[in-house]
Amino acid sequence: MANSGAEKLKLYSYWRSSCAHRVRIALALKGLEYEYIPVNLIKGDQFDPDFKKINPMGTVPALVDGDVVINDSFAIIMYLDEKYPEPPLLPRDIHKRAVNFQAMSIVLSGIQPHQNLAVIRYIEEKINAEEKTAWVNNAITKGFTALEKLLVNSAGKHATGDEIYLADLFLAPQIHGAINRFQINMEPYPTLAKCYESYNELPVFQNALPEKQPDAPSTI
Repeated sequence: MANSGAEKLKLYSYWRSSCAHRVRIALALKGLEYEYIPVNLIKGDQFDPDFKKINPMGTVPALVDGDVVINDSFAIIMYLDEKYPEPPLLPRDIHKRAVNFQAMSIVLSGIQPHQNLAVIRYIEEKINAEEKTAWVNNAITKGFTALEKLLVNSAGKHATGDEIYLADLFLAPQIHGAINRFQINMEPYPTLAKCYESYNELPVFQNALPEKQPDAPSTI
């Protein structure tokens, strides 16, 4: 393990959070041991005063590395990549780097916030469940359409070639959630579907799946 002999990292996570999911993939890819600390978003653990001291925003994930506390998934992943540079999460080629950042941004700002638990709960409470479903489906469809066009000419086994890079860490949880949580049909997105198939063959992705986390319910 890359951090053997050092104080073990602590990851505050919720099994179903796609933001925490992408960090779990990064930790696995880097070969890093960590302590998994569950934060039950359904029960409201994120509002506990002790957790708010760690993350005033009351969101997951949060990573504690000794005296260092980082609360944003992208910041956590970049921190891990700089501290543990092998294997690298960004390619040397500047165009491929840009594609990785674009794919990451589409998921990070164009899709995931619209399916955030707090957002869809608010829509369901203020309007209805049907509008919640339409809202999420629209966000995912718009984002996946953009991702398909972005990656169709750069994908290999994975999003931007045959190596695992930043884009893959963001794509895998988003596609997994779209299929299993929101029942999105992947037929219009063959490039994304091919990437997802490749992720399903790799232990670093499989071990990070929501249903394999210690706080996942026994029946999903």
